[in-house]
This record gives sequence, structure tokens and C-alpha cells, in this order.
Amino acid sequence: MLAVTAHDHVPSGPVAVLANPTAGRGRHRGLLPLLLARLERAGRPVRLLAAGNPAEAEAACRAAVADGAGALVAVGGDGTVHRALQAVAGTSVPFGPVPAGTGNDFAVETGFPADPVAAVEVIVEALRAGRSHPVDLARLTTADGGDRWYGAVLAAGFDAIVNERANRMRWPRGPRRYDLAILVELARLRPRRYRLRLDGAEHELDAVLVAVGNTPSYGGGMRICPDADPSDGLLDVVVGGRINRRTLIRVKPRIYQGTHVTHPLVRSYRARTVELDAAGITTYVDGERAFDLPVRITAVPAAVRLLR
Repeated sequence: MLAVTAHDHVPSGPVAVLANPTAGRGRHRGLLPLLLARLERAGRPVRLLAAGNPAEAEAACRAAVADGAGALVAVGGDGTVHRALQAVAGTSVPFGPVPAGTGNDFAVETGFPADPVAAVEVIVEALRAGRSHPVDLARLTTADGGDRWYGAVLAAGFDAIVNERANRMRWPRGPRRYDLAILVELARLRPRRYRLRLDGAEHELDAVLVAVGNTPSYGGGMRICPDADPSDGLLDVVVGGRINRRTLIRVKPRIYQGTHVTHPLVRSYRARTVELDAAGITTYVDGERAFDLPVRITAVPAAVRLLR
């Protein structure tokens, strides 16, 4: 349960809406006119942002915030939310995620209904009442100046490697590409040496799975960091150690319940700042490709205000 404080101020100005019509393989595409009409009931002008790709989406969100938007709403999955967060993080502009994607982990884990129409109703009520709730975000930085915010989970192990392979594959299309990438990477599974610094304390360990969570779940409900709380000012780090193929196949289904953390080869940590390094790993945050290791991750308390 989120223990957060409500604030009774939402900036005046139009509601900017970023919508991804391809989110969730387009299953909510036809809902957008209804969602926009419902948002108008908040008594603000509603402006749909134009964007043809993720980079344009992020730029459109930044421009809307700079131009005086009173709120930003993202209709889509975690990838769409991720783009919007880059614009509102650290500002007074409140944010409303409407879960309409394949993975809606940030929205659901921060207390929004899983149904898009119900989520919009929550956002409209908050706008009318001038109410927003602060929650934490994680800030990801690199030595050469790279900088991203994320809301849910950073993957830097087997799941990130699978994502990287799937993104390089041209065939097959759709979910089967990930299934095939999992099979290929399972065959190549080996522990890697990670250097982990948690609030300055050094750890060197061999692992196949490393996740750093602001909220508990990723990948559409996999509770990889089950105890993560986006209002405690801390990051949860879950490390799966020298796990072989058979054990990984057996443990992986337990991630949906979060019970994998009781396995003797799984360790959990909590820290405000996490520095992470390993050779040949590209991180993924909120399901989106981010930076090659090494990276530094910092919990930023109350970095975004949610319309709920």
C-alpha cells in the first residue's frame, strides 16, 4: 500500500495527452476517442500530442511541459509511460498513466486501475479536486553524461540479454521472437561477474539475474522486486546468483508471485544509490533499451506527482 501524502494543487493549463495507438498490440486503439472525451470532463482543454516514434513522443512531452501544460497523461504501456516521465520528472506538472499496453507495471503498482476507462476516471477526479500524490522515481546516469528516469524496474541480467537479442532479430515477428530469444539465451546461460556498490559498500558477485526496482514488477506483472515501495526513498536490488538452466526454468514462474526471493541463490538488498557494472550488458528500464553498464542508479523521493 502506498503511504503518500496528497497535495491540493494542480497547475492550471491544458491536459496534454500522449497516446500510443500500437500499445498492447493495438487492442485499445478504438478507446482513445472515449478516453479523450472523459478527460474533457475535468474542465480543462485536452490536447493530443502528435508523435510518430518514441523519440518524437518524448520530445512532444517535453515541449508540452515547457509550453505550460497543467498535466500530462500517457495512454499506453510502460514504454509510453517511460517517455512521458522524462518530461514530468522533477517538475510540478502532475502525471496520469492510463494502462493500455502489454505491460502496465508502473500504473498498476502506483495504484491506478488496470482498466483504462477506470484509470481515466481516477485522473479526472484528481484534476477536478486539484489533487496529486508524490511518488519516487529512479534516476539512471552514466559516466559520460547519459541520464534517464525510470518508474518501474531496471533489468541488467538474463532478461536484459533476452531483450537485446530479440531486438536484433528480424524474424519471427511478435511475441514468438521473445520466445525464441529466451531459448537461444537459455542455451548460452552463464553467470557473469558483477560489481555492485550499494550506498558505497562494494560487492563482487557472479549472477545471471540483476534487477533494480523502484516498484515491484516488470514484464506485465512479474514481481521481480516484490518488496519495492515507490514511496520509501529506496531502491530494491534482487540478484539471482550462480543459477543453472534447470533452476532458472524452475524458479522463473515464481517471479509472478514474488516468491523467487526465498530461493537460496537469490539475494535482496536495499539502497539509495546503486552502482552496477559488468562486461557486455545493456540495461533495460521500463522495458525500454537504456545504457550499457556501468551505470549509477539513484532513488529520487517524490520525483513525480501522480493524478490519483
